[in-house]
Amino acid sequence: MLLPAYNNTDIKQLLAQNPLYVFALESEASQEFADVNPLFVGIGKLNALYHLVKAIDKQRPGIVVNLGSAGSLTHKCGDVVCCTEFVQRDMDVTALGFKKYETPFAVHDPVLINGLKIDGMPQGICGTGDSFVVDHNTTDYSVIDMEAYPLAWVCMQEQIPFLCLKYISDCADGAAAEDWPQMVKHAAAALKAAIVSLQM
Repeated sequence: MLLPAYNNTDIKQLLAQNPLYVFALESEASQEFADVNPLFVGIGKLNALYHLVKAIDKQRPGIVVNLGSAGSLTHKCGDVVCCTEFVQRDMDVTALGFKKYETPFAVHDPVLINGLKIDGMPQGICGTGDSFVVDHNTTDYSVIDMEAYPLAWVCMQEQIPFLCLKYISDCADGAAAEDWPQMVKHAAAALKAAIVSLQM
């Protein structure tokens, strides 16, 4: 599946047409996004899926923008990474002969390709799952979060452009639990700067 052929100018236009900014937590948005009425879905895949579906039904946005914090061993803490590929890192039915991350009998591949690519920004594959990772040990994905996959999946089903930017807050290692509470305080300003640069 090919990514939509949008460039940065196209994304700028989409951001001017009824965007929906989606965060897991208010602490990831702070006051930087108070003027855009962000949607806070809470932590985890089920919360993300439920609240986004309700919001789409209510306002039918022109673009969904998922912003938030994430772990990574590949990207540096403080980086903002654009994710265009997603896997459910906690989906494992290999015991029944399915590929790792593959949802049994699903019509899509284990790696969900969806999302707008931003020229000049680091790209990442996002592994989404319902656990906070402190022992990342795979190269199958380079960014680790708890909400992006279902958001990307819903937008693909609804044919709504999807943009996913993640602020790297920790290394998904043994220090992650200590690093995240401190680094997440800087997420909102970094994510806001990334959005403003697209709007210029």
